[in-house]
Amino acid sequence: MFTETNSLSGEQQCARPVEPKVVIVVLNWNGKRVTVECLESLNEIDYTNYEILLVDNGSTDGSQECFRARYPEIALLENKANLGFAEGNNVGIRRAIDWHADYVLLLNNDTSVNEGFLSELVRVAESNSRIGFVGPKIYYDDCHGQRDVIAFAGGHINLWIGKARNIGDGEKDRGQYDDIKEVSYIQGACLLAKREVVQRIGLLDSTLFAYWEETDWCMRGCRAGYSSVFVPRAKIWHKIAASSGGVRSTYYMTRNLFWFMKKHAARKQYHSFLVYFFFVQFWISTGKVIGRMRSTSQFLCFLKGIRDGISVH
Repeated sequence: MFTETNSLSGEQQCARPVEPKVVIVVLNWNGKRVTVECLESLNEIDYTNYEILLVDNGSTDGSQECFRARYPEIALLENKANLGFAEGNNVGIRRAIDWHADYVLLLNNDTSVNEGFLSELVRVAESNSRIGFVGPKIYYDDCHGQRDVIAFAGGHINLWIGKARNIGDGEKDRGQYDDIKEVSYIQGACLLAKREVVQRIGLLDSTLFAYWEETDWCMRGCRAGYSSVFVPRAKIWHKIAASSGGVRSTYYMTRNLFWFMKKHAARKQYHSFLVYFFFVQFWISTGKVIGRMRSTSQFLCFLKGIRDGISVH
């Protein structure tokens, strides 16, 4: 369990604290319907000192026109092309820093939130100067008609085999993950980052385009002395894979795994990962890719991801 600290005097604790400024970056790519649902849920939160920044990643479904007409009060940044999750969010993070945000919240457009999620995230982040990233308990938006099935209760990484595991994934919430705790990474669907951490370690790695970028960010923060912390009382619901999947996902997931391991694993860990990947994971992944692919293109992207992951970067 992660221990919160409080250095305020008794007199200071009696006064109502000033809420740190949070800029919520919502990245949209051809998802205006789910983005509207996300924005509507944000209207209900109990946190007050925040601004929403919409970043459109070159949508072609009329998203920009919809947002300008429906939410004239919300700032909209329009990228000319799909820059990916990493650089698309970086566009928003840079603007948030320019706006003197104390925190930047990356929030997937295919999520909805409970009213106290941001208050809980900020409360825990403020409790300890060593905390760099915090994230909520994430539920599947609709798991066979249920909304209490966990998708993420913190992340754990095993660098010996190159495995990132979403703790609690697929489990019905019975209170088994109700402790604040330090974890390996926070999922990018909802990640609150301190301004000072961003300024110290830099932005998301745009070369990754999509997948593994938030894990890389948290690992870089860890090396700089900052922890990633799971906050169970903050809750959101995620329409998993609303804007992902297909051959591009297969390619980036595979390629970026190798790039991530090259960057963060020690030499012995990387060699162990290669043995595990090619003697175990390759055959498991091959079976999964072949089993769900609609054409040979997805399998070829899997192989291309391996090739580029090993030989490039």
